[in-house]
Amino acid sequence: MSVSVPALLIVGLLISGALAWAALAASRRRRAQLTAAGFPAAGRARQRGIWFTIAGLAVVSVAVAGPSATVPVTRSAGTVILAMDVSGSMAAPDVAPDRLAAAQRAALSFIKAQPDSVDIGVVAFEQGGLTTAVPSADHAVAASAVSRLAVTGGTSLGSAIIAALTAITHKSFPLNPAGTAPDIGYWPSATIVMFSDGQDQGQGVNASVAAAVAEKAGVHVDTVGVGTPAGTTIDVDGYHLFTALDEDALRQIAQSTGGTYHPASTVSQLNGVAATIDLRLTVTHERLPLAGALIAVAIALLAAGALLTIAGSGRVI
Repeated sequence: MSVSVPALLIVGLLISGALAWAALAASRRRRAQLTAAGFPAAGRARQRGIWFTIAGLAVVSVAVAGPSATVPVTRSAGTVILAMDVSGSMAAPDVAPDRLAAAQRAALSFIKAQPDSVDIGVVAFEQGGLTTAVPSADHAVAASAVSRLAVTGGTSLGSAIIAALTAITHKSFPLNPAGTAPDIGYWPSATIVMFSDGQDQGQGVNASVAAAVAEKAGVHVDTVGVGTPAGTTIDVDGYHLFTALDEDALRQIAQSTGGTYHPASTVSQLNGVAATIDLRLTVTHERLPLAGALIAVAIALLAAGALLTIAGSGRVI
């Protein structure tokens, strides 16, 4: 426990101590005088009333000093980056109305479900990754960024992870040519939620290398598979291209970073994504003011002291 005004506490306790010493001395002197005169000593109720009153004054002296205690509070907090796949395959209609629109709806539902203590950012990725909303407690910014997304380009899952890590750390970092993960610090309260069909064209950063960087930094990557394993055919620049959900790629990224893969091949599964993704809880220490509780205790002690004094003396004044 700590106090905001120690001087008031010291003065209050000194006064209470002086009153206790004076009450004790007066009680002994009065008892000696009554005994010498052959009269019985004062009633115990009255003596207890005095001590209750002094105790109440001592508690008041602690309350006016502004006491507070630091208590651990467990809550959802930290940073979440929504990595949204906007590659051409996300236009596939195997999840109505199409993969990107369904992913946007699920992402908006996820944003709405998060408390203000969670900072949310958005990264759009295709052949590369682009931060469209920096992490912020203003969730309306993230929701607006998700709503503006449109299909374009190819896919690089690795570039998406690197772009998300850049948004978390607020700094860019070079990858080691040898393929080992660089040290970007430790960010255990950060999570990447990737919405994708898992179709990685191998462009940009290798997905396994990027996942190793995230794992070393303590960042979990939860992947949401948008699409169906059966797949469908889409028209791209006059060509008919087959595209299907690659669950293995998404599951491998999640497992290697300590995250979880969430299948979302149907609209109902996508709508339930917000409830299935569990953010890690963090413990913060917050100050708990104690003055109110102590004042209540002091009032109770003073009231008890007054009642006992009245009972012992038989008069109010």
